[in-house]
Amino acid sequence: MAAIDVPADATASLAARDDRRHVLHSWSALDGPAPLVVTSADGAYFRDEHGKRWLDFSSQLVNANVGHQHPAMIAAIHAQAAKLCTLAPYHANEATSEAARLIAGLAPGDLDWVFFTNGGAEAVENAIRMARLHTGRYKVLSAYRSYHGATAGAITATGDPRRWASEPGAPGFVKFWGPYPYRSAFHAADEEEECARALAHLADTIMVEGVHGIAAILLETVVGANGILVPPDGYLQGVRALCDAHGIVMIADEVMAGFGRCGEWFAIDRWNVVPDLITFAKGVNSGYVPLGGVILSDAIAASFATRAYPGGLTYSGHPLACAAAVACIGIYKAENLIDRTRRLGDEIVGPALQAMQRRHPSVGDVRGLGLFWAVELVRDRDTREPLVPFNASGADNAPMAEFANACKRRGLWPFVVANRLHVVPPLVIDEQDLRDGLAIIDETLDVADRYCAA
Repeated sequence: MAAIDVPADATASLAARDDRRHVLHSWSALDGPAPLVVTSADGAYFRDEHGKRWLDFSSQLVNANVGHQHPAMIAAIHAQAAKLCTLAPYHANEATSEAARLIAGLAPGDLDWVFFTNGGAEAVENAIRMARLHTGRYKVLSAYRSYHGATAGAITATGDPRRWASEPGAPGFVKFWGPYPYRSAFHAADEEEECARALAHLADTIMVEGVHGIAAILLETVVGANGILVPPDGYLQGVRALCDAHGIVMIADEVMAGFGRCGEWFAIDRWNVVPDLITFAKGVNSGYVPLGGVILSDAIAASFATRAYPGGLTYSGHPLACAAAVACIGIYKAENLIDRTRRLGDEIVGPALQAMQRRHPSVGDVRGLGLFWAVELVRDRDTREPLVPFNASGADNAPMAEFANACKRRGLWPFVVANRLHVVPPLVIDEQDLRDGLAIIDETLDVADRYCAA
């Protein structure tokens, strides 16, 4: 026991001491930095136990789309709790049925069926299973720059270094390079060339892996934690065409990008592409109660018309979670958050970040949609050397840690990944708060500038 005994600060609060002594946090070491103790939240802000108010530019894990403690969300959860708290998934109930109807009504094309899960990783797991059962094939192609969740299949499908500790993973997964014009794997000169070469690479991957064995191509419509990589126009259409040509299921992972984050109900709507399966979570009810799911096309659903789908979860379609989803979708509509998010991205965030790029030599690239943006930090704009190395930790990551801490000293809670700052505030954020947060970023970029080549 002594080997993992983590001493707690005797002056810390009871919550802090109990956390330090008993909680193993996600992606964290027991003897790592103590987490912030949060006591309350409202809208785009939260407060810690010392009374400090933080502007949440992370939406927690890019899920608090309608902000913290939205009154309509709280009221819906209270009402459902008073009526029916929990139910086995083999029953039907009003909240779950209505959530499914609303979600299917928002999805593109003939995606009319919903399988509920407890979160995004489980959604990906079940989408993979559905694709394999539908096609009778087993291989799944996914991108190197991707994150699909931490369960067995989802982490194997993941392309970033979080996968490494779980290897060897589940069988049947193959990686490919997706488009990334700023750091092109294909030495492309522009977005059009990047699109064409990325699709040619994917076609070659399909060829050498054997069409007969490929069940699905799984991709994030807009890559999230690996850089907010917006696909070039034509890329998703090209993926859809490859899937159609070879009988491959197209799975759009919209766990982070969906439900308004990109200024569309689903990010894929921007390109008028209809996948076979969509995975969702996070923004469907802004994380107020755990919920995720898979939206199925009629063709995929037909595979389970007479044979039982061999998968399930005790809390699938949980009434409290689904009531929260119904309320959340209602808020998106009542407050016109989809159009508002698109406008905030086009008129405020994009122009502000592009102006920062002109002022700060550390800003190598700016990209995004809606309230889903990345600022990529570099040491040298000409060579595009990242501010910190790939998968940096410890001393190697010091510049980004210093940058993040500078944001926090100014009361901004940032979402920092690798050599990037992701600008992902709640969709309900007040416009002045949004501008104030961007001003803090502008000021804090002076920290990153100090590491740039002279």
